[in-house]
Amino acid sequence: MSTARFRKKILASAVTTVALLAAACGGGDVEDEGAGPTSAAGYNLTADQNRVTTDEVESIAAKVPQQIRDRGTLIVTGSAGSAPPLRFYADDDKTLIGSETDFAYLIGDVLGLKVDLQAADWAQNFVRIDSGEADAFISNVTVTEERKEKYDFSTYRLDTVAFETKKDSGIQIKEPKDVAGLKIAVSSGTNQEALLVKWSEQNVAAGLEPTDITYYQNATDYYLPLASGRIDAYFGPNPSSSFHVAQAGETEIAGTFSGAGDALQGEIAVLTKKDNGLITAVNEAINHVIENGMYAEVLDRWNIANEAVNTSVVNPPGLPKTS
Repeated sequence: MSTARFRKKILASAVTTVALLAAACGGGDVEDEGAGPTSAAGYNLTADQNRVTTDEVESIAAKVPQQIRDRGTLIVTGSAGSAPPLRFYADDDKTLIGSETDFAYLIGDVLGLKVDLQAADWAQNFVRIDSGEADAFISNVTVTEERKEKYDFSTYRLDTVAFETKKDSGIQIKEPKDVAGLKIAVSSGTNQEALLVKWSEQNVAAGLEPTDITYYQNATDYYLPLASGRIDAYFGPNPSSSFHVAQAGETEIAGTFSGAGDALQGEIAVLTKKDNGLITAVNEAINHVIENGMYAEVLDRWNIANEAVNTSVVNPPGLPKTS
């Protein structure tokens, strides 16, 4: 099956499941006016997005670095992988949609800038910020102490990560020792990988079996091996796993954790180049949309209100260094 056909199958399945859930809960009917066949109660999966918008705030926009203001465009990079409901491709297989893109557009609105959404593999997004090719990396990026050495952050969502397993597998992961001996998939370079590696090392030191860690470039690549039993679990962002559980009906959440593990509550943030001046404007823009209610509308739109923050903070404590 081609990548495009596979994405469409996923989106179509999502629509059916969301519609059934809505009907079961008295949540309404599938929308059929203007949004297209892959629009369902609670989710618009088409390229024609009904995004939440807000007005420019000149006093905040004035704090954007002059080079970006002169350009008039905020270049936002993010994951190229498909990870509903965070950042994924619409039913046209080319338009990026999701909560992360909505946050990018809201920030752009406040700053009076057009948003240029771009995509790259995970590690390349950091390179693009380093080189100045992109202004902001908005794609479920967790604040870490190591990353803070090179980048500035402004938080906008709690970081909750989840283990997704095949339905009725009997696997429950409530503490680090529960990953011993399991084959678990994760995306390279993520905070989930750092946690999994740390837990496996701790387990080995305690006389338990190591975790067999396997890697996938894109979030959706784990679907087939999980369904076939080639892996025991996938460790990824809770919103994406919860979305997949609901729309596929073949998997379940076996455990959730803070993205920072036991140390603290991890947070998701906008990442910018360190000390280039942009983070102040971004932070004030986020706090403005929190105050005017548009932030909550985005969270509600993508069913992730349980990951809301009360205030956006610049460079808070992050995931500790592994060594």
